[in-house]
Amino acid sequence: MTDLDGRTFLVTGANSGIGKETARGLAGRGARVVLAGRSEEKTRAAMKEIADDTGNTDLDFVPLDLGDLASVRTAAETVLAGGEPLHVLVNNAGLAGSRGMTKSGFELAFGTNHVGTFYLTELLRDHIVASGPGRIVNVASTGHYRPKGIDWDAVRRPTVTRTAFDEYCVSKLANVLHAQELGRRLEGAGVTTYSLHPGTIASDVWREVPFGLRQAMKLFMNSTEQGARTSLYCATSPDVAEHTGRYYDGEREKAPSKVATPELAAELWERSEAWISAEVR
Repeated sequence: MTDLDGRTFLVTGANSGIGKETARGLAGRGARVVLAGRSEEKTRAAMKEIADDTGNTDLDFVPLDLGDLASVRTAAETVLAGGEPLHVLVNNAGLAGSRGMTKSGFELAFGTNHVGTFYLTELLRDHIVASGPGRIVNVASTGHYRPKGIDWDAVRRPTVTRTAFDEYCVSKLANVLHAQELGRRLEGAGVTTYSLHPGTIASDVWREVPFGLRQAMKLFMNSTEQGARTSLYCATSPDVAEHTGRYYDGEREKAPSKVATPELAAELWERSEAWISAEVR
């Protein structure tokens, strides 16, 4: 299948798990795929595996640590300096079960899963519009239904809960809100946005969960191949080409959390812009 010939995709967190399977699916259909990740060794190994499997060698690597805004800026500058179009950004990278703070001063899950993703998207947004038609896809989680809101003070402090699951869920709510507000802001620009739940997947997102518990959890999870299906659907399907800002689960549109209101999405956007401006000055 070569129906994605001439289209360039950037997939974050693409050296393992759902990200790697998303990159594999895109490459198998003829796309040029840029794989962004923290480890060059692991990402290049994933690129070789994908090339061997699909026969597509039009793959590239960009270093990216979403918890470090300087790294995010450098990654975006690298992509833009290449001078090639970028049609689709798949914000797949994320972490769960890890406690602490990012280098840029945010609760670890929130700073990595939302703030870094927001900044990367903003840096690349105009280029995606210029390359259009395009899409921006946020991999969120059904966990976004859990929070009752966002504690704006808590997201600037170290992780409080022992499992870091509550903080993870807040970061996933932010992913949904980000896609909603971005869709509103890009209306008429030729770029559509999506957020999605990939399923409960045995992926590397759980890498910080203790080994024994992690292995037990994975017995009840789906494969990474299954997890990539909705990402690929949102990134490529003509069925959703005219939709924007919506949430998907199992390759179908689904109502997001009632907390995911336009008002909260707008507030998150304004605060995210202020945080970025303060941190990167």
